[in-house]
Amino acid sequence: MSDSSQIWYAVYTRPRWEKKVAGLLQDKGIEHYCPLNKVMRQWSDRKKVIQEPLFKGYVFVQVEEDKKWDLLHVNGIVSYVHWLGKPAKIKDNEIETIRKFLNEFSDVEVVDGTMQVNGTVRIKQGVLMNYRGILLELNGNKAKVKIESMGIQLSAVFDKKNLEVV
Repeated sequence: MSDSSQIWYAVYTRPRWEKKVAGLLQDKGIEHYCPLNKVMRQWSDRKKVIQEPLFKGYVFVQVEEDKKWDLLHVNGIVSYVHWLGKPAKIKDNEIETIRKFLNEFSDVEVVDGTMQVNGTVRIKQGVLMNYRGILLELNGNKAKVKIESMGIQLSAVFDKKNLEVV
């Protein structure tokens, strides 16, 4: 188990550097956790189970509070995830829950809990800015939204970052 003087934090990594950062932390002897998800991928000639990071752009690290700023010198670490203006501390039991969940299940999907199908959303930018619609489906970073106007229904695909829950 962990030393009680050490605290879990989440760090942002460079895009697609989660495994590289985990390897660099391993080489430095720093306690870390990069949750990996077993996913079946289909190529034209074969199927293969690969391991990809569950949380894109994040790695969890466990360090003493007075040494946490030294981690920013590790290649690939961009910054800490902040909560209320300070690096967010993560409870040991939350890390254990993720580990147990991944041991039990494979092909896990992380879903943004705020946007839900059939919920109302507002478009934040573009020619349809401030229009409201019903979220029909979510697919990766895209969302299909139904908009009613002039007695007809239109549906369009938007980037999720351009939508907000109403």
